[in-house]
Amino acid sequence: MEIHRFGYYWLDTWVFANVIQLATQDFCVRYLNHTNDPCGRQFDQMTQAARSAPANIAEGNSRHSTSRETEMKLTDVARASLAELANDYLNWLLRQENIPWSVRSAEYQAVCNMPLDRPTYNDDIQHQSSIHILAQKHKFDHWLGGTDSCVAANCLLVLCNRLILMITRHIEHQLETFKAEGGFTEGLTAERLAYRTQQSTEDNAPLCPQCGKPMIKRMARKGINSGKEFWSCTRYPECNGTMKITR
Repeated sequence: MEIHRFGYYWLDTWVFANVIQLATQDFCVRYLNHTNDPCGRQFDQMTQAARSAPANIAEGNSRHSTSRETEMKLTDVARASLAELANDYLNWLLRQENIPWSVRSAEYQAVCNMPLDRPTYNDDIQHQSSIHILAQKHKFDHWLGGTDSCVAANCLLVLCNRLILMITRHIEHQLETFKAEGGFTEGLTAERLAYRTQQSTEDNAPLCPQCGKPMIKRMARKGINSGKEFWSCTRYPECNGTMKITR
């Protein structure tokens, strides 16, 4: 396998999302039944919301090199799915006449501040990443492995909110990178303009009469000269210098 194809395996958000997905599947199997979920709808909704988070983080990261905009949109879908799942856990607590842990409680602080280990993979990525994900999940066994559904729901509610915050920061970083570097489309435009500028220079293109930069051939798309070529400044639209092409 080529390592660069699995870049998202190193993302803490993706690892954490897998922990939440596994824990949610366990929760639904253990605590949802024909009495409190007779049609299985709650089971499906919760497990699908939990699946959406790692799936969209992975797909978004895979689109990093071709569409930064799509990457951010998919990452945001993962965040929205986690918000839906967090609301399901809150609803479960309220149905049991229970309330979420206070942010000042020892339980909340312990779950919220439990550190994740940094992944250390070699070329056997899927094998080692699976070991890593399970090791991170076991860090929360004290709350997830008991028999009290409210303790598990509280733990998962904190984990969902913790990951939502992580993803929010990740999206903010993606946006700043997009502002500074642009995306795939902008990169293609810059590459095409650089190529055309070089080609025009090699073809002894004239210099712009307004700013002195090399000019390139463009084709008029409208007006009386539609379909005709003309010389245009390579700095357009910053500079609108033009010249007629003399045959």
